[in-house]
Amino acid sequence: MTTGRVRLSKFNREDYERLIGWVESEEALMQFAGPLFTFPLTPQQLDLSLNDKNRTAFTVIDSETNLPIGHAETYLMESSVKIGRILIGNKADRNKGLGQQIVQMLLTFSFANYNITAVELNVFDWNTAAIKCYEKAGFTINAGKRAERKIKNEMWVALNMTIDKLKYEEMKSA
Repeated sequence: MTTGRVRLSKFNREDYERLIGWVESEEALMQFAGPLFTFPLTPQQLDLSLNDKNRTAFTVIDSETNLPIGHAETYLMESSVKIGRILIGNKADRNKGLGQQIVQMLLTFSFANYNITAVELNVFDWNTAAIKCYEKAGFTINAGKRAERKIKNEMWVALNMTIDKLKYEEMKSA
């Protein structure tokens, strides 16, 4: 699946070392993956995650260079799909609109492959660039659903954002 400069490819064991190398700190791991993993990220943790039949993980490939530049996942829940673990590995590739392209591909994949009416995600409230990216894709903040995550001596607030299939289709056709 390709959109703009990036495409999604199936994530597999050969991609582990690269992804682990991109996650340089406990804070980066929490931002990327939430509380499921512990730092340092290990192949064993990735094995457990990828063995979950409801999870689909992708390596993000730069279509121009054919090189891996990121990671993204979908997670099938009871009545929706959660997208997340979106990471552009090289800091030089960030803030170039690639996240927006990845989100669009994850939405297209989710609505095309699952019998769902909504897609959701979680994002920390201080991550304004990501929030703007998700809002541009049509997501809105679900004010009634949030979580707190303790990282070292700080409390981070995770906001939940959603988009329903009708809004996605309207935005796609616009």
